[in-house]
Amino acid sequence: MSTVTHGFPHGYFVIKSIACNRVLDVAGDEVEDSTAVLLWPEKEKSLVETLRDPEANNQVFFIDTSGALCSRSSGHAIDVQDGKPVLRHRRPVSHPYPNHYAHPLPRFSYSSSTGEITVTFECDPKYPPASDRPSEAWKNKRYLLTSVPLRKPRTILDDASAFISSALASPLAFLSNVNADKRLARPDDVFDGEIELNEDEVVEEERGEEGEVDDSPDPGREVRIIGVPFNERDSALLPKARTRRTWKVLPLRRINARTGANT
Repeated sequence: MSTVTHGFPHGYFVIKSIACNRVLDVAGDEVEDSTAVLLWPEKEKSLVETLRDPEANNQVFFIDTSGALCSRSSGHAIDVQDGKPVLRHRRPVSHPYPNHYAHPLPRFSYSSSTGEITVTFECDPKYPPASDRPSEAWKNKRYLLTSVPLRKPRTILDDASAFISSALASPLAFLSNVNADKRLARPDDVFDGEIELNEDEVVEEERGEEGEVDDSPDPGREVRIIGVPFNERDSALLPKARTRRTWKVLPLRRINARTGANT
């Protein structure tokens, strides 16, 4: 019986972000529990096994026999902690189960047609205490892996320019009464008890063009798992936001494509 890989290729592969041209990477090639998985420039360009530097194995992943996404360098699975992918050691069951410490591993799935990587949970990923009233809101979302843009640090010139622009705009805003009769909505005006958007999800949907700028010289970028409604309108997404949810999975091979030799 063949192993189910949930859209990922059999064997080892690299996962590249289309948005920022970086690959998933286990931070610092660490093996400790809860080590962050982030985006980093490729250490190794070759996809031929025997030509690759073993030091780049923390940027290589595989699907194990249980269907879990795993890191090649450590062999440990990838879990989701506080909305971010992390390295996870297998843990014994502890009660009340499931909980933050012990729970079923999420399933990562890849669609080659859309380029999306979805994450499926068997239980509420917030792992609320057993004493809390159960919520079904998490079942009304699909969870997607997305990259996070990073802006370069602001300079004194940037702050000065923003101050001047604000000073010039203020008198005009004072004279304008177009929106004077519109009251800003408070959080309790729109909350209906079912929608559970956390800060990352609100930022994701309302980031805007300015927030999509990714010009930091830092090599690393964060990745997050966001929950979006199943009925989300794709047309409402900015092109850059859609691209940040798009991934290319590159399988490693033993045969050199140029020579045809089995290396």
